[in-house]
Amino acid sequence: IDSGATGAKSGTVEKDLTLAFAKTLEEHLNGKPGVKAFLTRRNDTFLSLSQRVTLARQGGADLFISLHADTLRQADIRGATVYTISDKASDHMAAQLAERENFSDTIGGVELPTETEAEVGDILLDLTRRETQAFSIAMAQAVVGSFDGQISLINNPHRHAGFRVLQAPDVPSVLLELGFLSNKDDEKLLLDPVWREKVAGLLVDAIKRYRQPDLANGG
Repeated sequence: IDSGATGAKSGTVEKDLTLAFAKTLEEHLNGKPGVKAFLTRRNDTFLSLSQRVTLARQGGADLFISLHADTLRQADIRGATVYTISDKASDHMAAQLAERENFSDTIGGVELPTETEAEVGDILLDLTRRETQAFSIAMAQAVVGSFDGQISLINNPHRHAGFRVLQAPDVPSVLLELGFLSNKDDEKLLLDPVWREKVAGLLVDAIKRYRQPDLANGG
């Protein structure tokens, strides 16, 4: 139902590109000892944002990564970006992207919840969220550190906004924009299997860096 962004030059469809990358990343991760990766979808199936979060939680996920390749009005902007959740966007571009990503449920005819965060969360859930948010930020920083100097990053590559897909209270979550299909150079790279393999490897390195404190403590 929601095909996502479309490439300006070759008509690349985001939903196909991100699924292809996700499968590559899954293969890289499952080749590592002590790691089990799984996807929220394996084919052209629509999942609401809440369904994606639920699948991660039901699967006992220790980390959730939402993959995207969006478009912007400014075709000259390019490079990877990693987002964490926040009730206030870090900048106007982050706010716009969150609004577009959250609109996915509307496209799919999903009725949005009407309750507010205050009505849902008690103090224990809030404490869980704070710890989860700290881990999410650590993962975002690990991604930026792994990507820096290896692939193109936008300025201030760790940003934040109110992405609904990152709302799991107990699963550290990041949203990764691999690049922008509105930029012809990014689109060319996003279509390159060799580049995707490289980025998947860098992302695996970021996850290993993120997990190092747990591994040191026997986790």
